[in-house]
Amino acid sequence: MPDAAARGVRGTSEGKSSGEIIRMEEIRKTYDTGKVRVEALKGIDLVVNKGEFVAVVGPSGSGKSTLMNLIGCLDTPTDGLYLLAGERVAGLSRDQLADVRNRRVGFVFQSFNLLPQITSLENVEMPLLFGGVPPKKRKERAVEMLSKVGLADRMDHKPTELSGGQMQRVAIARAMAMNPDIVLADEPTGNLDSTSGGDIMSVFTDLWNQGSTLIVITHDASLARRASRVVEIQDGRILKDGAGAAA
Repeated sequence: MPDAAARGVRGTSEGKSSGEIIRMEEIRKTYDTGKVRVEALKGIDLVVNKGEFVAVVGPSGSGKSTLMNLIGCLDTPTDGLYLLAGERVAGLSRDQLADVRNRRVGFVFQSFNLLPQITSLENVEMPLLFGGVPPKKRKERAVEMLSKVGLADRMDHKPTELSGGQMQRVAIARAMAMNPDIVLADEPTGNLDSTSGGDIMSVFTDLWNQGSTLIVITHDASLARRASRVVEIQDGRILKDGAGAAA
């Protein structure tokens, strides 16, 4: 496995130094319906350090989505060790997993998953609200994040008043709001045209250059080329793991 330097780890002005953020050892995930038993992941070993930009690629049915769900604490492995920022997450209850997700993982989805009836600012405030952040600090943080993704002039707009690219920028700002250990993006350019997709790729690159740890599940070869490291999955196993074009 490439060392941190080879994988293009970035430093950060906020004090996040390079170091292990994700450790998976012999991770297996089996779905058993009673009639059919499907082994979606077959012994995944994966280490991600702070400051990496990792693209996870592979064909449909390869296990990418299952791996994303495990990394994001949306599901737990059938077997194996998973440490997120040193915290063992396998075996946690649903409520405990929800707490870990809110504190440690920022999600960006293909379909944006914004609440249409509230403003961009209020959407970005949502994880801060659930995290118990006081109203004044919530607003300050949301304003900071929206400004960071170039939407300082769209804070009072509702999602229905924004373009697809702008909605995804709001989603990225929301993902960053709690200053998570990792930002996990699932096909973030999948619903965008090439121009908007390019803009979103630039946002991710900027976040990485500022020290964020990014894991992107993607079919988009252009986005994968922006990453410092590319992990290719096939048939539930890691086929390749090496430096990307940006390393």
